[in-house]
Formats: sequence, structure tokens, C-alpha cells
Amino acid sequence: MIKKEARILGIDDSPFDKFRDKKTLIIGTFFRGGSSLDGVMTTAAAVDGTDSTAKIARMVKKSKFYPQLQAIMLNGIAVGGFNVIDIRKLAAATKIPVVVVMRSYPEVGRIKLTLAKIGMGSKVKLIEQAGEIRKVNNIYIQISGCTLERARELLKISCTRSNIPEPIRAAHLIAAGIRLGESKGKA
Repeated sequence: MIKKEARILGIDDSPFDKFRDKKTLIIGTFFRGGSSLDGVMTTAAAVDGTDSTAKIARMVKKSKFYPQLQAIMLNGIAVGGFNVIDIRKLAAATKIPVVVVMRSYPEVGRIKLTLAKIGMGSKVKLIEQAGEIRKVNNIYIQISGCTLERARELLKISCTRSNIPEPIRAAHLIAAGIRLGESKGKA
């Protein structure tokens, strides 16, 4: 049984212009369950690059919150367009379970075709290695470093205001607010 105030890090990237921006800002929000924001951290990753896993792992491990973290939740498996996060490597490097959260079921076939078409076919392997996409309540998840039951418990305590975990929702709002001047849209 996971405590109601388990420490969870939610991660999302900021909006970016794929034609002008070389990097995207990544925001991490450190929460107690789904009720209390205790901190914010940032890093940046290359748009359509390959550095997201290392950048996020470094951000997490350098943080004063690292010893308390019980889960990392990502808003999708990529940041900055197609900078795909290797969730198995992230979970191993940080020794913290990773849960990828998606509002809708991704069009994996279309994503694979697009990656092949733009010369990024090697990133398909990272998506496939992330494991089975499972429906939990009204969202879809992929997990690494924990069981499906543990992921369900983490979602139960962190989804307090919507189907999206509060740590991810807050990271999304902060990232959009910093980049656009105010937040808009859904996580």
C-alpha cells in the first residue's frame, strides 16, 4: 500500500516552435501525492534530439528531492517533438519507477511511419521497449520499474482533479505559462 502523500515527480515539456527552437524547456513538479506541490525543477532537451533520458535523469539525481521520490510520471514518452525518453534506462539510472501517462491511445503505427520517413527510425525501438500500453481508468499508461498494481495505486493518489495526475497537470501548466505567458490547453 502506497502512502497518500507519496512523493511523485511530474514531468512535461514546454510548447516550442519546431522550426525555430533548438531546445525545449522541461519542467518537473515535486508533489506529495496529488495534493501538495513542494518544488519545481527544470532542464532543457534538444528538439527532436536524443538527450531527454540523460537530461531528465541528471535533473532528478541532482535534486534535493531525489532521496524522497517514489515515482516519476511523464506526460507522454517524448519531449521536444520526437526526443523519445528511454523509460527503462530512466528507471534504471534513477532507481525510481517511471509511469508514462497518455490522455488517449497513441497511433503507434503512424508514429513509426513518421519516424521512418524523417530519418529517425532508430527511435521506434525506444517506443517498443517501453512496453505494453495499458488502459487504466480513462487514461493510458506504460510503466518501467514497478508493477501495474503499484502504478494503479500511484494514479489513484495523484489523480485528484482530473484523469491526469496532478504532478503532470501542474508541470504542464507551469511549462506553458513560462513559454507562452499564460497556460492554456490540457495536459
